[in-house]
Amino acid sequence: MSEENTIESLIYTGADENHETLNENASGEGFTLAKPDDVLPDKLYILPIAGRPFFPAQIQPVLVNKNRWKDTLKRVAKTPHAALGLVYVGDQDPDQVQAEDLPLIGCVVKIHSAIADNEQLQFIAQGLKRFQIQHWYKNEPPFIAQVSYPAAEADDSDGVKAYAMAIVKAIKDLLPLNPLYTEELKNYLSRFSPNDPSPLTDFAAAITSAKGDALQEILETIPLQERMEKVLVLLRNEMEVAELQTSITARINEQVSDNQREFFLREQLKIIQKELGISKDDRTADADQFRERLDALHPPDYALKKIEEELQKLSVLDSGSPEYGVTRNYLDWATSVPWGVYSDDRLDLEHAQQVLDAHHDGLDDVKDRIKEFLAVGVYKGEIAGSILLLVGPPGVGKTSIGRSIADALDRKFYRFSLGGMRDEAEIKGHRRTYIGAMPGKFVQALKQVEVSNPVIMLDEIDKIGASYQGDPASALLEVLDPEQNAQFLDHYIDLPIDLSKVLFVCTANQLDSIPAPLLDRMETIRLAGYITEEKLAIAKNHLWPKALKKAGVKAQQLRINQGALRLLIEGYAREAGVRNLEKQLKRIIRKAIMQFLREPDKKLRIGKDEVEEYLGPPIFRQERMMSGIGVVTGLAWTSMGGATLPLEATCIHTDNRGFKLTGKLGEVMRESAEIAYSYVISNLAKYDCDLEFFDKSYIHLHVPEGATPKDGPSAGITMTTALISLARNQKVLRPLAMTGEITLTGQVLAVGGIREKVIAARRSKIKELILPEACRRDFDELPDYLRKGLTVHFAEHYDQVFEIAFGK
Repeated sequence: MSEENTIESLIYTGADENHETLNENASGEGFTLAKPDDVLPDKLYILPIAGRPFFPAQIQPVLVNKNRWKDTLKRVAKTPHAALGLVYVGDQDPDQVQAEDLPLIGCVVKIHSAIADNEQLQFIAQGLKRFQIQHWYKNEPPFIAQVSYPAAEADDSDGVKAYAMAIVKAIKDLLPLNPLYTEELKNYLSRFSPNDPSPLTDFAAAITSAKGDALQEILETIPLQERMEKVLVLLRNEMEVAELQTSITARINEQVSDNQREFFLREQLKIIQKELGISKDDRTADADQFRERLDALHPPDYALKKIEEELQKLSVLDSGSPEYGVTRNYLDWATSVPWGVYSDDRLDLEHAQQVLDAHHDGLDDVKDRIKEFLAVGVYKGEIAGSILLLVGPPGVGKTSIGRSIADALDRKFYRFSLGGMRDEAEIKGHRRTYIGAMPGKFVQALKQVEVSNPVIMLDEIDKIGASYQGDPASALLEVLDPEQNAQFLDHYIDLPIDLSKVLFVCTANQLDSIPAPLLDRMETIRLAGYITEEKLAIAKNHLWPKALKKAGVKAQQLRINQGALRLLIEGYAREAGVRNLEKQLKRIIRKAIMQFLREPDKKLRIGKDEVEEYLGPPIFRQERMMSGIGVVTGLAWTSMGGATLPLEATCIHTDNRGFKLTGKLGEVMRESAEIAYSYVISNLAKYDCDLEFFDKSYIHLHVPEGATPKDGPSAGITMTTALISLARNQKVLRPLAMTGEITLTGQVLAVGGIREKVIAARRSKIKELILPEACRRDFDELPDYLRKGLTVHFAEHYDQVFEIAFGK
């Protein structure tokens, strides 16, 4: 008989042209179950399956890849017994598995009706017996193997009976927990006797939700009692999972029931209270709440009129309409603005001095400026709204000074950062018509502090951005203008709000990125970096106690001496601020705590040796001032504070004339170098230089730390001095540093950042400076402790600089 005729006995095309149906006969009659003791062949087609292994006591559908295994099923259809061996392959792909990867133990099944669609083929499999592969006849699809049928020896001992009873009891316990177990048990009892322990064991394993590998282990266990032991473990785990699931479901149902009951009772209570006239609906309650807030405020007439109109609108709107929600949110914000509510200022200069001294060491000039500002308020009797701008490098205490001003005045304090802000709606609010609209930051600040005269700190005003959504810096012009902010208009509130009593304190690291119109509205107070003595006081009085408290360490248990603090400041934290110094102190405390955990009663004293042990060798070594022909030290200002800037000039060769600049210099600094070069060449005779030196010399001028960008005109006289030193073949007479812009006629012009530059010179142990005459006023305004011990020369023309550097 041909293959097509054989297949025809099991496959026929149904009504749906996309499906095929496999049956035991073409007439479509019901299939007959095989008996467990039927004679089975010793040669089987093998089909790998994933998910879970098949057990002899099972009847369930099996789904396989039609294109891969249809040929195997056709061949099985030719056999009179329609028997097929199923083997479990675990996580492997059944369509890609090789014969050597297949386990030796599987389950022989009889195939009944099947349905095939375009991709999958599903058939009903009836598990019959275990089989063991003895030999492969064909080790590629369709797989064919010689098999044997291992069977457990008959055992009617008391132990087996006890295990069987335990399994039956476990199944009975599972039945009430999951209705699916009941259906499985009915199917099993229709084919097997409950007194037959082997199929009972296999059935019990099959109904569990255990993983495939654990079930395969059961399938491969032939001895009956050992198999029963393993199945009982699975049943116990299944019982625990089912009980937990039942408990969770019961708790959820109970919670849902309680919530529903509470909801119904609350609704009934509302109706009863409403009928008795002792409750209000949501709309009336909202309106009463807003009116109660309004009674405690002193809004101007225009604001009161607008709010009353909105309250009238609220009273006629349905509480379920979207417009009701918009109106209610507006009234919530409008009645949260502290109209006419002001806190009393504490106008006491002695108290202000105590607060500033308690929070900050050093910064005497800054404290004096703040006290002068407060003194005007004391004299007048009130502090009018003002705009202060604190400018300085990171970590010098700008934000904390703003908080100290609020404490000195007993005013509420609110801070928010402008860094990265790109949407002007953050300042002036959104229009009410937008979904999710909110007022701007200033209205939010007033709502939180509940007064109209707080101290509001605008942090990082130099880092404000701009985008297609608007320019927040331009929106700030109205806020920070004393002539305009009495009528500040927030887009959401849509009512003029008086910000004229607010004290604004802004912070910035540099002024270059602040728009000029905005900068013009603020009074600038500069905070330069700290010198070593100031850092010592700050670390001793503030940073160290604060770090100990934060870590929960007692001061008596961990101490640090002054020498260790000085090493920490000069060797690990030389920046202008104290933020990195605080980090290093915290590192030391963390290292110490590790020792306290090992020895709880130990007390530590931190000296120089312990600092190097905990933090490693110092990052900064004592700077050796560079000297030599063509080497001059300049002074520079950076956003991190002041810095010394050594310049080097050298003659590369004398084959031709040339001038080369390196050190990642900006355009202004390059132009300054060219001016210095031109000035020196035009005045060689005046400064007793070789007149032919630059005609035949290729000059290279370098500013060290080439990876750091540098710009500005303040290195003009320094470059000039380096070039003259090279041309005269004479080094500068003594250690000194200088700063100043030079012109083509030799004029020395003013530069900025004098305070930062003086601090940098003190930090580098440089005692003699040359500054422009125009900067004398800036130097004279410095505190005495910064000027003490310095020799400072002021120059109007480069001739004076030359005389100081090289003598008459």
